[in-house]
Amino acid sequence: MLFAKPLAELIAELEKLPGVGPKSAQRLAYYLLGVPDHEAKRLASAIIEAKEKLRFCTVCENVTDREVCEICADPRRSAQTICVVAEPRDVVAMERINEYRGFYHVLHGLLSPMDGVGPERLRIKSLLARIGLDETSELILATNATIEGDATSLYLAKLVKPLGVKVTRLAHGMPIGGELDYADSATLLSALEYRREL
Repeated sequence: MLFAKPLAELIAELEKLPGVGPKSAQRLAYYLLGVPDHEAKRLASAIIEAKEKLRFCTVCENVTDREVCEICADPRRSAQTICVVAEPRDVVAMERINEYRGFYHVLHGLLSPMDGVGPERLRIKSLLARIGLDETSELILATNATIEGDATSLYLAKLVKPLGVKVTRLAHGMPIGGELDYADSATLLSALEYRREL
């Protein structure tokens, strides 16, 4: 046995975190052993409190500590647009630009038949119910530019277009400051396909 049992258990639990491999888990475990007791207890307490108090917004499915999140409760937001994202962290990314003033809907994943993720595993029914009730005129699909993101966007567009709602997708292509000779062919093809008139 390389590690004492409590240390081995800590490392094993840390390894379960996304993006944390065996070496990183060991580094984190040793780091946590070196912090003062009050800091370790504060971390443990924050994890427990988050698990106990956080839930999903009953409107948009975002993470919140209330029944309805702050964004959905904001009367200054426009109900005409709903931006559909895959994960709660995507809402944070969109809000960071401080330009979008509509509402959101979090799917909690993307369609991925290879991984056993079909439409029934995503929060699509609640999205369709919102579109039926709200004054939504545009659905902005802000999924990643991946096979799963594209498949999810196409699936949602087929469901929503018959409801008379405009469906748009975030543009793909060259990043600001990017150089053509460093871009891969898929990025260049996407940039060409989604070009706009000046």
